[in-house]
This record gives sequence, structure tokens and C-alpha cells, in this order.
Amino acid sequence: MKKTIYSFKVTVQREVEESSTSKVKNKKTGEMEEITKTKKVKKPISNEIIIFQPSRRQVEEADMEFSIEMSKCIKKGILTKAMLAKKYSDSGGLLSEEDSQRLVRSYSQLQEVQTNLAKLMSKKEKTSEDEESIASLTEEFAGVRREIVDLETTYQAVFNHTADTKAQNKTILWYLINLAFYKGPDGVERPLFLGDDYDTKLDNYYEKDEGGDEIYDLAKEKLMAFVSFWYFSQNTTEEDFRKLEQDMDNGEV
Repeated sequence: MKKTIYSFKVTVQREVEESSTSKVKNKKTGEMEEITKTKKVKKPISNEIIIFQPSRRQVEEADMEFSIEMSKCIKKGILTKAMLAKKYSDSGGLLSEEDSQRLVRSYSQLQEVQTNLAKLMSKKEKTSEDEESIASLTEEFAGVRREIVDLETTYQAVFNHTADTKAQNKTILWYLINLAFYKGPDGVERPLFLGDDYDTKLDNYYEKDEGGDEIYDLAKEKLMAFVSFWYFSQNTTEEDFRKLEQDMDNGEV
């Protein structure tokens, strides 16, 4: 059974047929007869939007998507965040010298943690010590990434067009398209974006985004927010998502 990151409800208006039965007296026979009338009415229909946890294979595919996009951007001459931070650290600029140096150190630490984590995760047979190291490194990775996100948020305009940001946005979109499902009144879980592979799902995403789709239109703001929140935080709890959803519903986000 697949694990869920978070789920929420959206309500759409659907036209349904509603029948009503009444008894009337037949004027010729004097007997009571049942007459059924059917009319079309609009009713609110609840749909559950589900964001599933990715499988290990999906995580590997998403990492590959990130690497491919990073490589494309660098070939086009787009700087990475580490290159940009180093540039400002050496020459000064919009970033303070202290923040620039902190970012350079954090990027280096993140790369080291990620490399060590990848080595452990690739082992077919893991010891209890390996599992403990994986848990510790995962927590460290999340902590370093939070620190980086906090610093980058202060200088958002500087980092918006780096190779890393473009690759991150592409990866978040990959997760959204592959992890988003919905469940209607019949209780059947269906992918929100249709297709046999990522490219056809991506085409369907753009069709819904540009052409309009009632369920997606109601869910897209929260979907993107929740997937992004999970991507940058990783160790989120259901309560964290509920608080974020409440803030969004109250217009505080």
C-alpha cells in the first residue's frame, strides 16, 4: 500500500439526474398510480486530492531529471548557486560577505552529505549501522538544505535564475505530475495527469493548465505549495501540512 504525503478535498459542481416519485389518482380507473419524474440538478461533488510518497525508483528518476536540467543550464552559461555565491564572496555585491561565505560552506557540506548518502543508499545489503547513518545523514541533509533555503530567500532575486533553481523547479514539477492522484465519489484512485510516460503526462499537465480543468484548477495552488513544501523540508508531518493549508485558506500565505 502506497504511503501518502498529504491529501485534501476539492468540491466541484456536477449535473446529476435526480428522480422523485409521487402517487396520483388515475381519473379513469380511480386507482392510485406511482409517477416518477427525472430532472437534472447541480450538486456539489467532493473529490480527494492525494499526493503519494515517491518510490525509491521515482526518487532516482527525479534526481536524474534534476541532473539533466542542471547540465543543460550550465551548458547554456547559466551559473549555479554555488558559482554565484562564490562570485559574490570574492568580489562583493548584493550578498553580504558573511552570507556569501556561509552559502559557499553550506553548498559544499550539502554536496558531501549527498555523496555519502548516495553511497549508502546504493548498497544492496545494509547493516544496522548503515541504516543509522542513512537516518543521520538524511536529517543533516534536510537541516543544511533548510539553512540554504532560508539564506536564499533573503536574496531571492539573485538566485531566481540560477541553474539550481531551474533544475529544482523542473524536479518539483516532475514530482507533482507523477505523485498527484484524485479520488471521486466512486472511491477509485486515478492519476490527475494522464499518460503512459512522463512526456505524455507533461503534455496533459499543460493541457489542463492552459485549457482549464475543473478539478485541477481548484487543486493546483495547494498542489504546488504542498509538493514544494515537502521537497524542501522532507521531514514534514501531517500537522505541518494542515497548518499550511489552514494558512492558505485564511489568505495568510
